Amino acid sequence: MIFAFAAVAAAFLLSLLLPFGLKPLLVRLGVLDVPNERSSHSTVTVRGVGLTVATGLLAGLLLALPAVEPEERPLLGTVAAVAAASALLGWLEDYRGVSVRVRALLQCLIGAGGTALVVYLTDTSWWWVPVGTLAVAGYINATNFMDGINGISGLHGLSVGLLFAAAGAVYDERWLLLAGLVVAAAFAAFLPWNLGRDNVFLGDVGSYLLGGSLAVLGVAGFLAGVPAEALLGPVTIYLADTAATLLRRIGAGEQWYAPHRQHVYQRLTDVGFSHLKSALFVTGCSVLTGLCGFLAAQSGLAGKLSALFAAAAVVAFYLRSPAIFGRRRADVR
Repeated sequence: MIFAFAAVAAAFLLSLLLPFGLKPLLVRLGVLDVPNERSSHSTVTVRGVGLTVATGLLAGLLLALPAVEPEERPLLGTVAAVAAASALLGWLEDYRGVSVRVRALLQCLIGAGGTALVVYLTDTSWWWVPVGTLAVAGYINATNFMDGINGISGLHGLSVGLLFAAAGAVYDERWLLLAGLVVAAAFAAFLPWNLGRDNVFLGDVGSYLLGGSLAVLGVAGFLAGVPAEALLGPVTIYLADTAATLLRRIGAGEQWYAPHRQHVYQRLTDVGFSHLKSALFVTGCSVLTGLCGFLAAQSGLAGKLSALFAAAAVVAFYLRSPAIFGRRRADVR
């Protein structure tokens, strides 16, 4: 219990306090976000503060090792390794820039290596390696694409971390319980910095960390026996927003990786939502689909179908929300 508390506390405190020292250094290094016409921000802002979240998260995971059974410790170590590799790649993108092809290759290598370790540790089929590779690489990109307004990534790490922790508690996977709490604590501590008056950004180091850590937790949890519905539910909104936006852009002949303002959460700010209101809306929908996933995992066929239908309804409402709220705003005027 002491090690578990220390792990969560360390993740929170390091993520909360280290930016005091890191922010001036990032300014000197010129790690700044300069807004353009497609940005959701209008002022030059320090980015790369995800380094502190990465430090807190990794310290928390390492401190959690004595709090789990010896046979579970390699899984926590694998989560830490994937999180660290994802953060390092994100930092290289923040500081020096990495070509799209090299970035995609390295993301796939991180996913393949992490999944291969999980397959070995859980003694499951090696056919899961390509699936896990795509899952990790894909979700790193999803969280990177979705990191465009204040609060959204911190709230996503907090909410999904807590939902994964709940899955660990329900299905008796203590390593998942603690890892989820550590992720939640680390990203919760970033929120005051991101939502404050002199706000800072995670940068790619933070968004890659978020995607890599959540994806490997999902892959490892599934291969350890946690039902897929309980793990996919919390990330459904991010996946739906990313997929719908990419398909729309590809269908229009646009470069899918180029900066844009076509995600649902961005379009919500265009119809009058503040950054925080849009981020809370995304998080609320994610919690709803997460709860639907839990219900589906715990229910028989009829209950499962009902829960999945409810989740689909939440996704449909989310994807249509800019048009719905835009019309309501026009009617009020």
